[in-house]
Amino acid sequence: MTNNKKRQRVPHHPTSTLYSADTSRSESSLKLCRLTSNSSFNDNSTADVILRLYVDSSSPFVWDSTAEDEVQIYLHSDLLHRSKYFAALLSDRWQNPVSNINGINSDNDKKFIRLNFDVSSPTPSSISDHMTVLQLLYTDDFSSVINSVTVALDLLPVALKLLFEDCVKACVKFIEAVPWTEEEEKRVIEIIPLIREEQSRELLSRLYAPDDSCEEMLNGLIMSAIHNHPNTASVKAFVAKLLREFASRESARRVLERAFEESLKVVKESLEEYSSPDFRGDTCETEAIQRLNLHTAMTNGRHLVWLVERMIELRVADSAVKEWIEQAEFTVNLQRTFRDDAWRNIVPGLPSVVMRCTCKLANGVAGGTILATRQVRMKLVKDWLPVLIVCKDNVSPLVPSQKALYLDLEETFLRIISTLPMSDAQELLQQCLSFSTKNLEDCPHLIRAFNTWFRRATQPSLTGDHC
Repeated sequence: MTNNKKRQRVPHHPTSTLYSADTSRSESSLKLCRLTSNSSFNDNSTADVILRLYVDSSSPFVWDSTAEDEVQIYLHSDLLHRSKYFAALLSDRWQNPVSNINGINSDNDKKFIRLNFDVSSPTPSSISDHMTVLQLLYTDDFSSVINSVTVALDLLPVALKLLFEDCVKACVKFIEAVPWTEEEEKRVIEIIPLIREEQSRELLSRLYAPDDSCEEMLNGLIMSAIHNHPNTASVKAFVAKLLREFASRESARRVLERAFEESLKVVKESLEEYSSPDFRGDTCETEAIQRLNLHTAMTNGRHLVWLVERMIELRVADSAVKEWIEQAEFTVNLQRTFRDDAWRNIVPGLPSVVMRCTCKLANGVAGGTILATRQVRMKLVKDWLPVLIVCKDNVSPLVPSQKALYLDLEETFLRIISTLPMSDAQELLQQCLSFSTKNLEDCPHLIRAFNTWFRRATQPSLTGDHC
């Protein structure tokens, strides 16, 4: 029968090497070592099998390519046994080499087993890849050819198809041991289902992690950034970027809430111990304990500020606000601490740290980044307004940064008060009189808040119109 496909016959020389469109792979194949002294790849003088590789043009996976679509190779049946596919195909024919899959033929009066193999697959180098794997039947020196992830991924499907176990192991071993590009990783994921479970175990462990691993990793990074790493500022900036770009906001929320609760707990316990009568006195030991408590509160307070910033940035600070308003004992301890003078020479920045947390959460509520209920808004101002007043009255003189912080928090509290029912606003506004100063030009926010309340209180009711 006439075959209209273009045919290329590999030169029949004992020293002939792999036919391939891939020049680099052809060069590396020159390093192959023979398994036997009498068998060379594509040696027609000793071969007993002729294998025709061809591309089926009717296959839906044929690429348009300039590569040859057919090639004929001389092989040796004893080495083809390394491939379980060929071993099974030829197992009942070794005793009768004249018989063959496609009829009886001869070549220069020598009898050959003739085989056809369709190499159609969704790659433009199918014939080249098959030729390489076939040549690897003649060697144990796989490293000479399998020297990149791309080569290993090209050859692995062919080795799997031919059930060439040694080649499969060599490809998988190489892929396991080296880094991958993103595109190579996609190819690894695609080919894993074709590999036996025991062979793919290492690849799977590299690609997939337990369900909670991402959150554990994020938590570890946050803990390292705020507690352990000496270059805190740059590490915090890096972790903040990871959190912004993390795919699951809910996972980031859970991790940040967990870290927030842990840091808040430490601050609360430190202030509670500092305020406790058990740690009052003038002994050196008591003073050392008090210093340690204040420094611990200060350090973890800074962590809280950073965590609140991340939560607001990701718009996941709802729970943090609710936690912040359930701190009646904590706010009492803060007021007691700031009325004392001992902290001034130990942690002079502690009031600012605590108020910065409150200010950031309050700004999130006032700006709509955190959508809080009326009860939450009310309690946020009611519980933390006394702490702000104590800070202003007992931190003197105010440095410019502290003055700006407290003024910002005053304005934010007044904005939140404007969102509350008139009766609640009336109660809270009277507590804000401490915001006033001798110079009325310094407190326009307070004047504006009272004017708003009186304007609303004196306007005609709309109830009758809507009846």
